[in-house]
Amino acid sequence: MTDQNPLNVGGNLPEPVVKHRRVNASWIWLVPAVAALIGLSLVINAWRQQGPTINISFQTAQGLESGKTVVKYKDVVIGKVVGIRLSQDHSKVIVKVDLEKSAGDIAVSDSRFWVVRPRIGLGGVSGIDTLLSGSFIGVDVGKSTQTQTDFVGQETPPSVLHDSRGKSFTLHSGDLGSLDIGSPVYYRRIQVGRVASYKLDDNGKGVTMKIFVDSPYDKFVSNESRFWNASGVDVTISADGLKLNTQSLATVLAGGVAFNDAPGPHPNEKEADENATFTLFDTESNAMAPPDGEPRYIVMRFDQPLRGLAVGAPVEFRGINFGSVVSVRMDYDEKTGHFPIYVGAVVYPDRLGRAHKKLAEIAKSKGDNDYMSYLIGGLVAHGLRAEAKTGNLLTGQLYISMDMVPNAPKIAYNPNARPLEIPTVPGSLDKLQEQMGQIVDKLSKIPFDAIGNNLNHTLADLDSTIKQVNGNVLPAFQETLKGANRTLSTANQTLGTANSALSPDSPLQQNLAGTLQELQRMARSLRTLTDYLNAQPSSLIRGRSKDAPLPDNGTPTAQPQQGSKP
Repeated sequence: MTDQNPLNVGGNLPEPVVKHRRVNASWIWLVPAVAALIGLSLVINAWRQQGPTINISFQTAQGLESGKTVVKYKDVVIGKVVGIRLSQDHSKVIVKVDLEKSAGDIAVSDSRFWVVRPRIGLGGVSGIDTLLSGSFIGVDVGKSTQTQTDFVGQETPPSVLHDSRGKSFTLHSGDLGSLDIGSPVYYRRIQVGRVASYKLDDNGKGVTMKIFVDSPYDKFVSNESRFWNASGVDVTISADGLKLNTQSLATVLAGGVAFNDAPGPHPNEKEADENATFTLFDTESNAMAPPDGEPRYIVMRFDQPLRGLAVGAPVEFRGINFGSVVSVRMDYDEKTGHFPIYVGAVVYPDRLGRAHKKLAEIAKSKGDNDYMSYLIGGLVAHGLRAEAKTGNLLTGQLYISMDMVPNAPKIAYNPNARPLEIPTVPGSLDKLQEQMGQIVDKLSKIPFDAIGNNLNHTLADLDSTIKQVNGNVLPAFQETLKGANRTLSTANQTLGTANSALSPDSPLQQNLAGTLQELQRMARSLRTLTDYLNAQPSSLIRGRSKDAPLPDNGTPTAQPQQGSKP
């Protein structure tokens, strides 16, 4: 290689010349660079939008898929399922969910999660849209400020969401009946709410349930409202006929609750507060009955059979239901050797209304602390008696009726007895049976055998008489009838001859007409003679004069002469 630079004469070395080589970069490297930048931006964006990760436990993972199932709130996707695994005891599945950063405040302690899938029940159909889109996890956002990452999912959707407008109320009942979570609540047959939850009481003697009434219907729930179980069909047979009362078909099958105000004025009525407590009655009639007030336990002794009287039978005072039978038990009386039946009942005197208030005031004015004993004692003295009556002729069921019996015999009453004992009288059916027994006794004394024997002899004599009549009397009677027929025929012929003789052209009719004419002429002659003799009585001695006029038949009529003397 020849150096193009000349040597320096002075002996100095030549100065090297460095040439820089130009590097040409290929455009192909821009593609991975851009991809890396995009990936980095996605990672940064995902990191910025990433919210908290929560774990939700469910009984089963039916309908859930990792990486596909989403979490929705108000139909907006706020997260996705990123993992599904079994719990340590294998009793549940743990679903891992990544929430978006915008939904980070949803993970609070009172939030609720459930799987939205198609459900068909008596209360309706829900989740139909998931048939095409697939199941997803629904969320009910709580109102708490305490964050939480582990949740227990619900197997059924909640009936009341946290953002629902309305009021919650508490109901107490003896049993749940056919009610369930989501059962409707009705006001005047319009659905205004639903049953939110229920639980067994701590003492195990009842059920407490929560109901939710939507706004604006919650204002119709007052402190005077009455709630009852509207499930089933209420059939009532009364003097007005057959009455059928029911709610919708879904309520009949699945159950429901109804409420309304009790009848009558309510001067102290006001809107019920949140979480107010009410009693859930089994029927509408019991709900609309007067207030129960303080219960009282009484007992009644019956000496007659009580077939048809069962626990729960009503106890009435003059037709007003104010209690029910709670026990029916038999005892033995050593003195009489009888088996009396003691009926225990719980009564609510407040159901008698103003009558109980007035009687209670009178009893308390006497200074008696236990006014009920004094009150019952006064009523017994005036004839208060209990009686078992038939309430249904078809089933034979009995009920207890209390009333004032006129002319009731005096009975010793112990006001210190506990429980208070109400005297009884035999029922109307027992009286009827006693009367029927007396009638049967009287009938048994009738000599039916002797009467039967005499009747047999009488029938035998009657039979022989009938045979004699058939053998002797009837033939003679038939001959008599034949003679009578012949006589009637002769009489008919005679009447026919007489009818022909009375015709105008018959000789008898013509002779009769001539005779009548002769009688008329004779009558005129006699009348003329009589008139002449009245005028000339002397003619009977002297005779008729020559110029006397002749009668109509040519006989001369005597005329008076002038100057003649009688």
